[in-house]
Amino acid sequence: MPDGPVRLNRTRTGASIPDDGTRQLLQWGGSIVGTGMLAALLLETLLGGFSTTGANTNTGWFALIIALMCIPFGGLLLALGIAKWLRNRSLARHR
Repeated sequence: MPDGPVRLNRTRTGASIPDDGTRQLLQWGGSIVGTGMLAALLLETLLGGFSTTGANTNTGWFALIIALMCIPFGGLLLALGIAKWLRNRSLARHR
């Protein structure tokens, strides 16, 4: 049993469905992927780039670590959010 009130979303048909966290997965997944991409872009343009042995500056190493953590994790969150969104859309269409 949930501790607090359950929020309901309305579908096109007007039926209520519980908020299952799909929107939050999409928002956070997109934000985390965007952060990783921004870190990679900054690494390449402003922070000295990287070679086969790693980044060329200390700040570049920090940006590389952020990019290598955020892109895969955010991509997984985003993929889960997209899968849940497609499933919810399919369920709403079959009602």
